[in-house]
Amino acid sequence: MVGDIPFEPVLEIVGVGVGAMSGALAAVRKQFDVFGIFVLGWAAGLGGGLLRDVLIGAVPPVGISDWRLIVTALVGALVMYFFHPRLQRARRFIVVLDAGALAVFTVVGTVKGLEYGTTAVAAVIVGVITGAGGGVLRDLLTGEVPVVLHDRQLYAVPALLGAAATTGLWIAGRPTPLVLSAVVLGVFALRVLSLRFRLHAPGPWRGRP
Repeated sequence: MVGDIPFEPVLEIVGVGVGAMSGALAAVRKQFDVFGIFVLGWAAGLGGGLLRDVLIGAVPPVGISDWRLIVTALVGALVMYFFHPRLQRARRFIVVLDAGALAVFTVVGTVKGLEYGTTAVAAVIVGVITGAGGGVLRDLLTGEVPVVLHDRQLYAVPALLGAAATTGLWIAGRPTPLVLSAVVLGVFALRVLSLRFRLHAPGPWRGRP
């Protein structure tokens, strides 16, 4: 909680909804049945949070205990179940949803790790895992190589920078909701701009030509 405002829970609910929509839309593109769509929506929306809570010792993990987040994930999947005819061909829409989930979960995961008393380094790692975890589970369940590991896309880098910025702001003094929102927007913008301008991480070093 930032100050007296329950900011992180609200932000986490937003992230779960966005992530679930991304997962459900990916399931639709793979022609999953209704059960598969809901499972993938749940996994993409809550997978990163599950991994985070296991790592920091938060029991039970919110992904299986917080009814608000579970309902949010199911509603996000339900939206995609009914509206997919307009969206299933829009690959860019999945990418935008995924970028939004990455940004939100990175900040939320980092803050929760810090609230549980982790070190700064551990908080950054937890933030990155929270941000990328749902997308990794989504890709694995749809038979895809996780985007964080291939195509040299700037996926983990925005999460790493966002987690580091959040940790730095926390150490300097508990950040306000406005400041955290700015970090979320920064991570989102960096991810989207890296796709727009085809910015890539370096590939394997092949020696001097």
